[in-house]
Amino acid sequence: MLPKRLLPAALLCLAATAAGADEVGCVTTTWKLVGANHRICVEAFHDAKVPGVTCHVSQARTGGLSGSFGLAQDPSQFSLACRQTGPITLPAKLPESETVFSEDTSLLFKETRVVRLWDKANTTLVYLAISRKLIEGAPANSISTVPVMPWGGK
Repeated sequence: MLPKRLLPAALLCLAATAAGADEVGCVTTTWKLVGANHRICVEAFHDAKVPGVTCHVSQARTGGLSGSFGLAQDPSQFSLACRQTGPITLPAKLPESETVFSEDTSLLFKETRVVRLWDKANTTLVYLAISRKLIEGAPANSISTVPVMPWGGK
C-alpha cells in the first residue's frame, strides 16, 4: 500500500507525463469480467526540438481491477515508429543524446522512455525506446530511424 504522504506526488507525476503524447487509440487484447480490459494503446508525440518528426509508440496496458485504479504495473512491451512528417529543422546545437518522451508504466519506479540519438556520420536521427526500472534495469527496447532529407519536390 502506498503511504498517504506519497500519493499526491505519485498522482502529480502520472498527470505530468500523460500530457506529453496524444492517444491515437486502443485495441482490446483480453476481455476482463471485472475492471478494464487488457489492451494495446498507441500514442503520438512530436519531437519538441526537431520539428518535422512524429513518433508513435504502442504499449501494453494492464486491465483488471488494478489497471482500472492505476495500480497495475504494465508489462515492458512496446513498439516505436518515427517518421518525417514535415520539413525537418535541426537546431544549431543538437545533443548527441536526449530524452524526448517519458511515460510512467507503474505507480512507482518504472517508465518507458524514448531517447533521441544523433548519427552525424549518416545524417540520421535515431529514436530508442527503453523500459526503465529503478530497482533492476529492463532490457526491453525498440528502435526507429529518421534520415534527415529535403522535404517536398526540391
